[in-house]
Amino acid sequence: MEKIYVAATRQNDGKTITCIGLMAAFKKRFAKVGYIKPVGQRYQEIEGHKIDEDAVLMKEVYGIEGDIADMSPIAIPRGFTEDYITHPRKDELVGQINRAFAGISAGKDVMLVEGTGHAGVGSVFDLSNGDVSRMLGTKVIIVSSGGIGKPIDEVMLNRAMFDQAGVQILGVVVNKVQPEKYDKICDIVRKGFERKGLEVFGVLPYYPSLSNPNVQQLMEEMNGTLLSGHRGLKNEVGRTVIGAMPPHEALDYFSSDALLITPGTREDLILAAMSSCVVGAGKKNCVSGIVLTGGIQPHPNVMKLIKRTYIPVIMAPDDTFSIAAKIERLIVKIRSSDTEKIQSVEKLIEDYVDVDRIISLMRS
Repeated sequence: MEKIYVAATRQNDGKTITCIGLMAAFKKRFAKVGYIKPVGQRYQEIEGHKIDEDAVLMKEVYGIEGDIADMSPIAIPRGFTEDYITHPRKDELVGQINRAFAGISAGKDVMLVEGTGHAGVGSVFDLSNGDVSRMLGTKVIIVSSGGIGKPIDEVMLNRAMFDQAGVQILGVVVNKVQPEKYDKICDIVRKGFERKGLEVFGVLPYYPSLSNPNVQQLMEEMNGTLLSGHRGLKNEVGRTVIGAMPPHEALDYFSSDALLITPGTREDLILAAMSSCVVGAGKKNCVSGIVLTGGIQPHPNVMKLIKRTYIPVIMAPDDTFSIAAKIERLIVKIRSSDTEKIQSVEKLIEDYVDVDRIISLMRS
């Protein structure tokens, strides 16, 4: 059985995107493909088990055979780290991971193992990415985000921890490279890593749509209530417009990927957003959604007009600043319902990553 561990230099660098693309590519090349995320942080409760969101995604999209609990043996709830420091139980956690790996890998031709954050994440409870990859006997791919100096510096820092654990790094995937700089960075970053003895398997151009949330995801994150426009919940949000300006100025910022965040009392801005959609030159002038902050609804007459548009309108309990800050901090995770995103990711990895080279080195 072949196996590979996908790690990253930091959170949100593209580890899960790489895993999605590799999973699709492996399924074209192997009869039976397995997946495990030994240590997870963001999880769902499923039949009494804490299951990492990425494991749920892989199970639902690719129908991986085996118990989903084995795909996510450890998910870290609030308070876990503090409890572990005062009551360490390394052998128990190691046993959980080994049993889960044995269960989910049985009969598989290849196993895709997804790490958590950078190389050192999990060290506090004795399960860093280096520790886990050594335990499972895997080789490693490191994913880093675009640039030249930044990915090389960060990969080398992470490499030190894998080296200390005695784990072999096969190579690197560089993600989120600006398209206008792609050719130059692709050439230079490959030469830079070659100097460090590391192969670059792929350089991925940056597609903002893969990182952008939709209105429904934001509504869930802010504990909002949908007042109207359920048909627009899948609208993509690329940027936010804070309702702290006169309506005539706001019109310059409205577009199909803009989310208006404003108190429910700013009916002038709400009407401006609606008018830009109704009388504007097509959907490009129509905002992706409106968030009414402070738990305040507009006047009933304004609500009647809103409901005649397809704009999703959400009422949120927090103030405008808090909502904007929450959106800024949001880490967007691809969901199984994001069919177009998943197809785009699969094509991205197939087009830009040398999957066959990875498989060749896994076997060597």
